[in-house]
Amino acid sequence: MSASMTEKRDDNQLEKAPVPIAIPDASSGSFNDDDEHDPFDTEYDRKVLRKIDYHIIPFVAILYLLSFLDRSNIGNAKILGLVKDIGLKGLEYNVCAAVFFITYSVSEVPSNIMLKLTRPSVWIPTIMLAWGIVMTLMCLVNSYTGLVIARLFLGLTEGGLFPGVNFFLTLWYRRKEQAFRIALFFSAATIAGAFGGLLAAAIAKLDGRSGLQGWQWIFLIEGLITIVVSVLSYFFMQDYPATAKFLTEDERAHVVERLRRDHPGLATHVDKRFVWQAFKDYRAYVFTLMYTGILISLYAFSLFLPTIINGLGYTAGHAQLLSVPPYVAGCICTVGAGWYSDKYHKRGPFLVFFALLAITGYAVLLGTTSPGAGYAGAMIAALGVFPTIPLAISWIGSNIGGDLKRGVVLAMVIGIGNLGGVCSSFIYMARESPRYYTGHGVCIGALVMTTATACFLMWDFRRLNKKKEAICAREGIDRSRSAQFSEMGDDSPLFRYVM
Repeated sequence: MSASMTEKRDDNQLEKAPVPIAIPDASSGSFNDDDEHDPFDTEYDRKVLRKIDYHIIPFVAILYLLSFLDRSNIGNAKILGLVKDIGLKGLEYNVCAAVFFITYSVSEVPSNIMLKLTRPSVWIPTIMLAWGIVMTLMCLVNSYTGLVIARLFLGLTEGGLFPGVNFFLTLWYRRKEQAFRIALFFSAATIAGAFGGLLAAAIAKLDGRSGLQGWQWIFLIEGLITIVVSVLSYFFMQDYPATAKFLTEDERAHVVERLRRDHPGLATHVDKRFVWQAFKDYRAYVFTLMYTGILISLYAFSLFLPTIINGLGYTAGHAQLLSVPPYVAGCICTVGAGWYSDKYHKRGPFLVFFALLAITGYAVLLGTTSPGAGYAGAMIAALGVFPTIPLAISWIGSNIGGDLKRGVVLAMVIGIGNLGGVCSSFIYMARESPRYYTGHGVCIGALVMTTATACFLMWDFRRLNKKKEAICAREGIDRSRSAQFSEMGDDSPLFRYVM
């Protein structure tokens, strides 16, 4: 599909949109309105925002819950006999866990471009249906080679969901509203971890029924659930605020205007030069290092938590059940962190705090063989590592200007960062149980990298904001000239970075 065709389609969508509400622009040269000057801080605006929340957030959270459940259930399958039944030896299980992240990472940038070229209500349900089919058929694998191939295809089909939904949310919410919504969306991952342990314990009771082992029932049942939800998604997934059927005409006009005010004058059409802007932006690569450190520790936690708990001396059944509380605690902490981050309009300081908390948890795990202390360390690690994901994603999305560039950078960061999952798959070795020196040590090192890069970005954004403020003051640049800088993205002198 050519760029001109896409531009024409975007123009048609804008023509269908209601005429925006006339709210005068602030005189500030910044894209960030101060709270006291926010024209949208009204009861009507809060009512519309709640309406969007009710229709968007629960739905995408369910999609991600299934996504995270399907990618991480191999950890539950492992302690239910997967390794023994298909004859995995040495590091073969680790390879099976790792190959998922290779195709998962490769598919993310193309997927976000396809999301922009098509529509969310078409593309997202389609990739979901594809990975649901792969997940269901994984119950038939009977060899190492078969499991590797299945995991490769699972990563390929599932890779587009997380960056796609995060990009999708930036098209519905203003920047200072995104952290809490992304936290609500991502909290589905923590719920999936808790629910996955409970579901695995229940499904294990089907072991031997109809000739299938317990781990096969996990793949089959969870895959079928995904297929059913993907079909329903074709009918219930929304596209854009300008075409939202659940909003009235006046409400659509209001939402379009509030988003226009958040990113005035920035380009929304498709053009390959915006892709190159993304690839050439050094901040994208610093964000990638920061995010990779988070994902190494997150995936290690998700893939090996049952194994870690089992290694502390608990039985396999108890390990499944004891994996639930850390995820529940992580969920509560994630939502709370997102809410406070939006309240104070800060991302970096909160991210650094929770990264340091996660380091503390892994340090406790590294330094003890006591089941009680080790389990407490796992809880602390969960409280720290899970909130860092939505904080990082909302920080990235808030600091990239222009729809296509934002979509590509999000996909780049998430895609390359997910290669950290390959590292995570090999750092917990059975011979090091229960201390797992390599695994816990690598997670600590990765989170130190995250903390360092986050601190650098806060310093850099503060420097750039001061530089842009000086340019605007010297050249007399204000919002009335926003069209002049529309294709510069976040390099525009009018754009202000979020700390």
